[in-house]
Amino acid sequence: MTRQVATCRPESNLAEAIALMWENDCGVLPVLGDRGEILGMITDRDIGVALGTRNVRSSDVLVRDVARDHVLLCRPHDDIHVALQTMRDGKVRRLPVMGDRGGLEGILSMDDVVLNAEADPRMGASISYGDVVSTLREIYSGGELFETRRSAA
Repeated sequence: MTRQVATCRPESNLAEAIALMWENDCGVLPVLGDRGEILGMITDRDIGVALGTRNVRSSDVLVRDVARDHVLLCRPHDDIHVALQTMRDGKVRRLPVMGDRGGLEGILSMDDVVLNAEADPRMGASISYGDVVSTLREIYSGGELFETRRSAA
């Protein structure tokens, strides 16, 4: 889990969100409300698609207009397999980690799982190569478009 997480607010514009991602070398920002609650998530892909499909400047589009408001999350005490299943079900590579008091404690990414499985005793031997591969396969499967691309190859 990455504990130091850059965040943004719904009234931030996309130029500000892009700058935060650049400065913090990340591809996702939790969108937080006034009380620190997670209102949504915005990814670099969300921003790219939003700007690529509109003829507007990044400073003219608000995060609230692009961010996904359906947030899948995990808790610090969750079993890693539960978090991986949440990632598979939601086809996401990153989950905000929400503390018991409702505050953001970090983000768990597939990168974290792959790079730290042996270093984190909670993951350790309980994470198999198959767990990682099946999670990534499910995340990256794109339904009909994916099947069309595979069958055309």
